[in-house]
Amino acid sequence: MKGFLTTHKGMENIASLEVKDLINTNSKINEACVVFDIKNYEDLFKLCYKSQSSIGVYYLLCEFDFDNIFDDFYKNLEKINFKEWLNKNIQFRVKCIKINNGKLSTPEIEKKFGEIIIEHIEKKYNYRQKVDLGNPEIVIFAYLTGKKCYIGTDFAGFDLSKRSYKIFSHPADIKGTIAYSLARLSDYNKNETLLDPFSASGTIPIEAALFASKFPINYFNKEKFIFLKFQKFKNFDFNGLFKKLDKEMLASKPKIYNIDSSMKYLNYSRKNSKIAGIGKKISFSRNDIGWLDTKFKKGSIDKIVTILPSLQKKDSSNIYNEFFYQAEFILNKKGKIVLIGDKDMVEKFSSKYKFRIYDEVNVFSGKKEYQILVLGR
Repeated sequence: MKGFLTTHKGMENIASLEVKDLINTNSKINEACVVFDIKNYEDLFKLCYKSQSSIGVYYLLCEFDFDNIFDDFYKNLEKINFKEWLNKNIQFRVKCIKINNGKLSTPEIEKKFGEIIIEHIEKKYNYRQKVDLGNPEIVIFAYLTGKKCYIGTDFAGFDLSKRSYKIFSHPADIKGTIAYSLARLSDYNKNETLLDPFSASGTIPIEAALFASKFPINYFNKEKFIFLKFQKFKNFDFNGLFKKLDKEMLASKPKIYNIDSSMKYLNYSRKNSKIAGIGKKISFSRNDIGWLDTKFKKGSIDKIVTILPSLQKKDSSNIYNEFFYQAEFILNKKGKIVLIGDKDMVEKFSSKYKFRIYDEVNVFSGKKEYQILVLGR
């Protein structure tokens, strides 16, 4: 049995690391997608409930290389046991996501795949499969990247990268999935001290706190999962499963500092973290970047994870210089900085304080590209 998940392009290694953490299995990486073995369906339930890197989680029905997507899909239908997931009373639909695959639109692929599946089931099982595009009980998912196609059963039924806690926003906000990747790129763990000195609406500290405390990202979305509708699992004790997974949460408070110079956005952070369920797991403070050395002792911070403000060049120079001046004092000798910012400015001012860039990761959210820089001494 195999599953796969979709993530942001550039975040595949982080997603693979998280799969290893959550269900203890290795992954095979493709573009914006990782494939992995599963012991049972509970592994997929757990990933839906707890994964912070996923956009979608799927049971793998089949995978194949293609030249003509429709002809090759038709040839591979016999690999799929539709009877395991569908019957004459179940309403389904097809959903498609594709990357770097030009000519056909996703609605065209969805429509044609649906027609092929209906025709196949009618010939093989002698009934016509019901369709519901708005509220299906089963979603057959097709993921196309390059010349590779993955077909799966959607286990979440909604976009897992969307965060229900993000009610109060900031113009420079990033998606929770990407904030999570920043924290993981720093190698942060629950015993370390993490600081975001430009926290905006708090997305990075919130994702770090969820990770450190093992608080399920979809704790407040339990009722939304489409797998709850699957007839295949009608006798499964989902309440028992969620209770078991919730027992993995840690009661201790991680050392995570959410700092911003704006009281407005500091309050946004507080409110968002409360909605996320981890408001008491984060320390909040209004501080300008130039006063960090009065708040923190020398070498007391293990990780600094942040998005540097985008300002006019003169103001940016002042901010970048002050940021690395402060980091040189408060960050311990083995500490890491992970940030999104202007690479030229980072190189110019980080070297002044004896930091160096030793890793660079480009992550995409739709068409927007984020350049993530990892620094140390």
